[in-house]
Amino acid sequence: MTMRRIVVVGNGIAGLTACDALRSAGFDGELTVVGSETHQPYSRPALSKALLHGNDQLTAHELPDPSHGATELLGVSAAGLDVEAQLVRLEDGTDVPYDGLVIASGSRARRLSERVPEGTSDGGSREVTLRTFDDALALKERVAGQPSVVVIGGGALGMEVASGCLHAGCDVTLVSDGPPLSRQLGGHLSQLFVEAALREGLRVVDGGRARVVESGSGAQVVLADGTELGADLVVSAVGDEPNTGWLADSGLLTDGELHTDSRGRVRPEIVAAGDVACFPAGEGASRVPLWTSAIEQAKTAALGLLHGDAAPELEFQPYFWTEGFGLSLKSIGATPVSGPPDFCETEAQEGSQLLYWQHADGSGTAVAVNYRIPIPKLRRLANTGPAALQSVARA
Repeated sequence: MTMRRIVVVGNGIAGLTACDALRSAGFDGELTVVGSETHQPYSRPALSKALLHGNDQLTAHELPDPSHGATELLGVSAAGLDVEAQLVRLEDGTDVPYDGLVIASGSRARRLSERVPEGTSDGGSREVTLRTFDDALALKERVAGQPSVVVIGGGALGMEVASGCLHAGCDVTLVSDGPPLSRQLGGHLSQLFVEAALREGLRVVDGGRARVVESGSGAQVVLADGTELGADLVVSAVGDEPNTGWLADSGLLTDGELHTDSRGRVRPEIVAAGDVACFPAGEGASRVPLWTSAIEQAKTAALGLLHGDAAPELEFQPYFWTEGFGLSLKSIGATPVSGPPDFCETEAQEGSQLLYWQHADGSGTAVAVNYRIPIPKLRRLANTGPAALQSVARA
């Protein structure tokens, strides 16, 4: 199958990586990128980390300018897909033909709001989410006024947002269904972050599955037991939803999900990568909405589109990074981890730990908390095991 026209729907890190990988693999044909945002690709993790905390000129999110030479259609979303005619239909009414298609349309923030008709005159939501660069700018401006804040969601994003709001001088309550970060990292590492957060003044409420009710008087956070919490600002960080609406009539979705094979293929001429895609894994297909996952999937999908069965299958070692409340954590290997670590080494710097967990299947997870170790060495630590941990740490 000859491909002279490849269309990439999505201009986030998955779309950008796919374009670069296609060019690196020798594709010299017509490349078109469709992006719903007007911005060039940027670092999404930086939005809730350095950008929300920092006092710089709002450059922490910036990536190098793209060098793939694609035609960029920015500020316009894909509205539909005609698989048989091989056309991407855009919301402005135009069609973009393709020989090969990369679906990297990402995801959007989930919302919790329940509208209360009486007294609502502005029609606008008071529930804030953080997903895009424009979201981050708006949130940064809001917290500069030091409002009282309720953050819903005890995952990495919720904790990072709570930390940023505290840094700005806000009074902050975090509502979490269970201990914050426990579902992502496990109890041992969760406790490190919770203790640090409490020391900085964060209030943590175990609210079960909370909801947001909006009325003319503002937004109220309603906990599972009926308790209501009020604040000047409510920020929801309760996960994401894949942007698959434009694929509803394409015949590509299975129970609303976009599934790929191990090379990112949906069809021979269509591949997918990033937050929108369900890749096969050891325990079944799933989305992995992480920055490094999007990058590795996009590299795999680009080669799968060009080379088919001759392309390598996805091999991905989980990498997780979060920071807040004076702690920076990087982990390589499967999480959450169970129980205390099998190995722990501390540096003189307070709070600096290098930890290792051995799993029943023989794999390992290595975690650095405020610990100065390069990522390649942390990866070696995860793959090598306890016997070589000390030599790896000092190398």
